[in-house]
Amino acid sequence: MTQKLSALNKKDTSWSGRFNEPVAELVKKYTASVGFDYRLAIYDIQGSIAHAQMLSEQCIISHEDCTAIEAGLLDIKEEINAGKFDWQLNLEDVHLNIEKRLTDKIGDAGKRLHTGRSRNDQVATDVRLWLRDVTLQVIEGLSRLQASLLDLAEAHFDTVMPGFTHLQVAQPITFGHHLMAYVEMLKRDVARFQDCYKRINRLPLGAAALAGTSYPINRERVAEKLGFDGVCENSLDAVSDRDFAIEFTFASSMVMMHLSRFSEELILWSSPRFAFIDIADRFCTGSSIMPQKKNPDVPELVRGKTGRVYGHLTALLTLMKAQPLAYNKDNQEDKEPLFDTADTLLVTLEIYADMLRLPVIENGVVIKAGFTVNKENMRQAASEGFATATDLADYLTKKGMPFRDAHEAVALAVRYAVDQRLELSNLPLATLQQFAPEIAEDVFSVLTLEGSLNSRNHIGGTAPSQVKAAIARARK
Repeated sequence: MTQKLSALNKKDTSWSGRFNEPVAELVKKYTASVGFDYRLAIYDIQGSIAHAQMLSEQCIISHEDCTAIEAGLLDIKEEINAGKFDWQLNLEDVHLNIEKRLTDKIGDAGKRLHTGRSRNDQVATDVRLWLRDVTLQVIEGLSRLQASLLDLAEAHFDTVMPGFTHLQVAQPITFGHHLMAYVEMLKRDVARFQDCYKRINRLPLGAAALAGTSYPINRERVAEKLGFDGVCENSLDAVSDRDFAIEFTFASSMVMMHLSRFSEELILWSSPRFAFIDIADRFCTGSSIMPQKKNPDVPELVRGKTGRVYGHLTALLTLMKAQPLAYNKDNQEDKEPLFDTADTLLVTLEIYADMLRLPVIENGVVIKAGFTVNKENMRQAASEGFATATDLADYLTKKGMPFRDAHEAVALAVRYAVDQRLELSNLPLATLQQFAPEIAEDVFSVLTLEGSLNSRNHIGGTAPSQVKAAIARARK
């Protein structure tokens, strides 16, 4: 009875000869990964073809077997792309499903494909091939988002708004300058993914299970065929390393954190209390009970999904924290967090680039902007809250007063203006002189919003001319 079950089980797996009973059905479901790693199929085929070609070149398998393997795998690729491939839970994962189908198609030649490799180095290669492509897509998505930000910043290089610290009015800035801060953040994000790509783009294949293989393989040749920059140089590390996945998820978390910060601002700015912007209807929803509501769902979900990506980063770090060398079944749990991180990030970048873009014409149809800017409300907010108080202190310092004394004098003037419910620019000259006799008629040009902006005319400053220069540099 046991032998019969073993024989039956042997039909379903490539390793069952060691076992006296089949895997329990519940265990099959619990341990199977084909429900999610099927998305690696095209990369699995890509890696297998390169491996087979190398085996043939090294005279480990025949040229005829290699030709049959390559043709069979390309046929399977077509089946997968057409949605006609029959994925089998009994075959556990994407690798065994493809290998079984290959053997059914071409016979013994298919059984020779796995010579000199293990699923341990095979899956590590597949994930790297997939993640390499995804990383390039992310960089492209970041670049599109930067382009949307640059277009918007250019349209509002001199639109006045309040700059905030502690969410309190601090100093006047331009909306273009504010947007350029996010361009800088995304520039760092791009650099992180470019750097991450270097560590993704190393070939694990050839490490086999953990110790390498006794066959005379040529790992560098496989790396060349697959476009890797080089090979992972320690076989133990090659099969057990998931640093590259963690690093990708960390870089993704940073992007989501940046976009979550921006989302928080969009949510605040779109509320009636700010009314700085109006987000286009296509990015919002209503209420099932309150007819007047227009909820900024997309920015809110970006803010929420940021926590989701953070969770995946924590999950991957926790997954690896107690694993001894080399490969362990725990590593199967790397894919779902990684896949979901990539999916979440890519769609977020796409929708954000659309939400920030200016009106465009597509196929003769004008597509509305992602949001409209209420310049008047922004300017009015900048004229409140004593945004030019620092300019007054700087004015006094330039007249010869020590900055700390100037700071105190202006603070007293602000306290008086608060009591009178006036802005500094509305106080009479004689009143201002009570706090600092050095103040003269020319002070009122300093207290204007444009005066404040234009005085910050240096690299990184908010002067409109500097914002335009920053945009020009970024476009290069």
